Amino acid sequence: MMRFRTAKAVASAALIGALLAPISAAADGVTVGQTFIAAGLDPAEGSNGWALVSHGIGEQLFKVSREGEVVPNLAASATLNGDGTWTVELAPNRFFSDGTAVTAETVAMALNRTGESNPSARATAGLLTFTALDEDTLTVSTEQPTTILPSILAEWAFPVYRMDGEAPVFTGPFAVTTFEPGATIEMTPNTFYADAETRSDVTVRRIADGQSLALAFASGELDMAFNLPVETLAMLEATEGETVTFPVAYQYMMWMNTRTPALADPQVRRAIDMAVNRADLVTAAQAGVPATGAFAANYPFAAPGPLPFDPAMAASLLDEAGWALGSDGVRAKDGERLELVLYAYPQRPDLVTFQPVVRAALAEIGVAITTQVTESPSDVAGSGAFDLFLWAQHTAPAGDPGLFLSLFFETDAARNYTGWSNPDYDALIAELRAEGNPQARIGLALRAQEMIAAEAPVSFLVTPEWHVGLSPALAGYEPWGSDYYVIRPDLVAAE
Repeated sequence: MMRFRTAKAVASAALIGALLAPISAAADGVTVGQTFIAAGLDPAEGSNGWALVSHGIGEQLFKVSREGEVVPNLAASATLNGDGTWTVELAPNRFFSDGTAVTAETVAMALNRTGESNPSARATAGLLTFTALDEDTLTVSTEQPTTILPSILAEWAFPVYRMDGEAPVFTGPFAVTTFEPGATIEMTPNTFYADAETRSDVTVRRIADGQSLALAFASGELDMAFNLPVETLAMLEATEGETVTFPVAYQYMMWMNTRTPALADPQVRRAIDMAVNRADLVTAAQAGVPATGAFAANYPFAAPGPLPFDPAMAASLLDEAGWALGSDGVRAKDGERLELVLYAYPQRPDLVTFQPVVRAALAEIGVAITTQVTESPSDVAGSGAFDLFLWAQHTAPAGDPGLFLSLFFETDAARNYTGWSNPDYDALIAELRAEGNPQARIGLALRAQEMIAAEAPVSFLVTPEWHVGLSPALAGYEPWGSDYYVIRPDLVAAE
């Protein structure tokens, strides 16, 4: 029979995204079902770096520990020099999955390539330039001054790799044997990684929607079903195994496209933000807590909250903005009805669950909502072809607020999906980049969230909890914080 357990609350830093507790695996291999899979194997493209680390294929120079600290990984140390550059010493005896040693020259070639190709790698401190001094030592210069290089190098855009022709080769505990884009990744233990003989082969299957994921788990096709919809848990009670519910460092949010004529007015955006009852969303998901801002509440740079819920004030704001309520219950201005399209994507099942709740809440203040679901959220968000977009994002993957606040909200940021622009905000983020004092960084991050709240290009909704189905072979699995390390180095065969 399925057993249910809830992961205990962890310290704030432990929510950052390490999944490091031991796992037991079936001797004949482990099959992991997820609603997402790497779009490709080139970490210089899009969000591939995050997925490759999540799948246990790639590793960075630094990583986030189980305790939530940024710690050395492929690097042994990083030292800030007097001229603002950094010296990075590599850890000894680390190898790519083809047996090639990890050297400073190889690391520099890879990360320079990523920095030139991937805007996400330039979000926190601008372009990073890596130069090999000898076999084990690099210097790193940053386009903008930074005192937090280890945290930056732990960001998902920086896995280390070497190009073998057109194929990247990685250092993680598992090596790719077969990759079918959008469908499956077959992996075998990296024989040049410590304790490789204890690991089993792993298959990662992408199952596009949560209901199908739950059915595959119930039928015994999966050893792990990652991020099950809450409405499927009752169905799984008769299934052998267990489910784990655990807190994550993601935030669920709703982008508001400021290029949409109605949403160009911050007064309309603020009205929408305060019309949604976050407690209703938590009830719909049957897990999580209302968001207080851009970061989970346990982070020291989280906004204090609570965020306002005031439908009467929301209606008043729309009145003041000239959107008059019509006899059909929908507002209009200058002959245009206040009709918006709300997107979500099935890879995060809770977001689809939220759509009717948000639609009903906005209908109460006279906003007509049409809902759509897309399998390609990054494409839709990047194109700007949306009005409102429910979104899930790990907002502090390396334990620092800078990446999210810059990558998604600066005027020219690569992922400024909302099109929002505020020169004062841009200046504040430039100050955050240069600030090394941890307490000062907290203060700047709080000010940035206040500026975002004042103009509402996004509505922060829920800090979620997720549900993972586990077969008896994986009874020891303990998820931590997020989906940043789903496939872990200590995936070992069951006895």
